[in-house]
Amino acid sequence: MKPGTLSTFLKRGAIWGFIALELIFFTVAGEFLSVSDKAFMDVDNMLLLFKQSAPIGIIAMGMTIIMVNGNIDLSVGAIYAFCAVILLDSMTWPIFAGLGDAVIPVSWILALAVGTALGALNGLIVWKTGVDAFIVTLGSMLGYRGLVFMYNGEQPTSHLNWTLVDFAEQQFLGLHTATWFLLIVTAVIWFLMNRTVHGRNAYAIGDNRAAAVNAGIRVGPHMMVNFMIIGFLAALSAVVFYSESGSVNPNDGELYELWVITAVVLGGTKLTGGAGSIISTFGGVLAIQLLRKGLAHIGADTETVNLVIGLILIAVLFLDRQLNLKGKEELKV
Repeated sequence: MKPGTLSTFLKRGAIWGFIALELIFFTVAGEFLSVSDKAFMDVDNMLLLFKQSAPIGIIAMGMTIIMVNGNIDLSVGAIYAFCAVILLDSMTWPIFAGLGDAVIPVSWILALAVGTALGALNGLIVWKTGVDAFIVTLGSMLGYRGLVFMYNGEQPTSHLNWTLVDFAEQQFLGLHTATWFLLIVTAVIWFLMNRTVHGRNAYAIGDNRAAAVNAGIRVGPHMMVNFMIIGFLAALSAVVFYSESGSVNPNDGELYELWVITAVVLGGTKLTGGAGSIISTFGGVLAIQLLRKGLAHIGADTETVNLVIGLILIAVLFLDRQLNLKGKEELKV
C-alpha cells in the first residue's frame, strides 16, 4: 500500500474499525465478567448511546470547522453552561409571564443568540488582534465561566417546563429528539464543509493561510463566522440537553472542550488545520461515548475512563504527527 493511501485510510477509515473493535471487546468482556444482565449491544443500549452522544457531538461538528481552519476553541464548555442558564432562567422572567408555553421558543432564541454572540466575540478578538485562538479562547473560557457564577452564584439554575420535557423525550422512528438534532447538525455541517465555498475556504485557510490571503479569501471575517457557528452549536447543545433536565449547575460543561477536541482528533482532523472530515468526527464522538459506556459496563470507575481516553488521545496525536512528517516514505511507529 502506498504511503499516501495508508495515510488516508488511517485518518478516515480507522475510526470505524476502532468502533467495531470496541463493540466486540465490550460485548465479550461484559459476558466474560458477568457484570450485567443486559447485553452491551442491546438495541435500547445503542439508542441511548446515540442520545448521550448528542451534547458533545453537536459541539464537535463546530469544533471540526474551527480546527480545519487552523484554530481551536477552549470556551465551548463555558458557553454551553451560560446558554443553559439563559435558557432556563429566561422562562421565569416577569416580562414573559403572560406567554405561557410560547415562552419556550423565545427562550430558545435567546440562548442561541447569546451563544452566537459569545462566539462572535471570540472570532472578532482573534481577527482584529491577531492573537492565537488558543490564548483568546483560554481567556474567554475563564471569563464566560465567571459570568455563569456571577449570574446565580454557586446555586443551580432550575426550571422544569413539562411541555418542553415532553418534546425532549419524544421519539420518532425509534430515535430520541436529541439524536435527531445530532444527525441534522451533522448533515448540515457536512453540506457546509463539502458543498459550499465557505467550506472550501476553511480547508484552504487551514492548509496555507498566506496563500489563502493571496487568493483573495477574507480570512478574518471567515474565521469570525466559524466562531459564531461553534458558539451557536454550543448553545444548541445546551438547549437540547437542558430542555429535558431542567437544571444547570455552574460547573456544568467543564472539560467539554477536552472531550470535544479528543473526539475531533480521534476522527482524524489535523491539529494544524487543513484536513478533517465531519463524518469521521461523528465516528470519533461515537467512539468516545462507546468507550465511556463500555468501561462503565465492565465496572471501571470514572478515573479509569479518563485515564484510558487520555492515553488514547496521546496515541492518536503521536500517530497524527507520524502521518504528517514530510519527506518520509514510510510510517515510523
